[in-house]
Amino acid sequence: MAQPNLTLDDFLSRFQLLRPQLHPTAANARQAAVLVPVVRREQPGLLLTQRSPRLRKHAGQVAFPGGAVDDTDASLIAAALREAQEEVAIPPDAVEVIGVLPPVDSVTGFRVTPVVGIIPPDLHYHASEDEVASVFEMPLAEALRLGRYHPLDIHRQGNAHRVWLSWYQHYFVWGMTAGIIRELALQVGLRP
Repeated sequence: MAQPNLTLDDFLSRFQLLRPQLHPTAANARQAAVLVPVVRREQPGLLLTQRSPRLRKHAGQVAFPGGAVDDTDASLIAAALREAQEEVAIPPDAVEVIGVLPPVDSVTGFRVTPVVGIIPPDLHYHASEDEVASVFEMPLAEALRLGRYHPLDIHRQGNAHRVWLSWYQHYFVWGMTAGIIRELALQVGLRP
């Protein structure tokens, strides 16, 4: 069940009061960053995308806007903001960055840093047709409800790896995206 009393002020207070636990799990050398966009409302939302089915990697998956750091990026935060602008037309100056979550390793060899930012409620998203099939918003209280995520343990190259699975409307949220949302819930002090 959703937590209807999670206001934006509650979320911001919890996020800023609790420091993320740093997990020494990220070992990949190639750097990437994603923007975790929280929509500024009294009852905030979480902006997500569904990747284009034409993409070579992660086609059709639910994701946060983001990608690899390139030579023009001054920082991981700059990379996340650039990618969000390229993928869904979120202007970098419209994002109030409030912090980052611990980096995670992707199966494609990147060390991905989630950058949490607050965005205005009245932005007009323009999805890049090459990269994004759709843009949708999930109520933040629902996204952070830990009971909605179900673990699946898989074995790859002799290593056990846990992935998290969930549905929202007709969207299947899983893998790194579900793991990042779950980590955000733990960061703001919500417990399983």
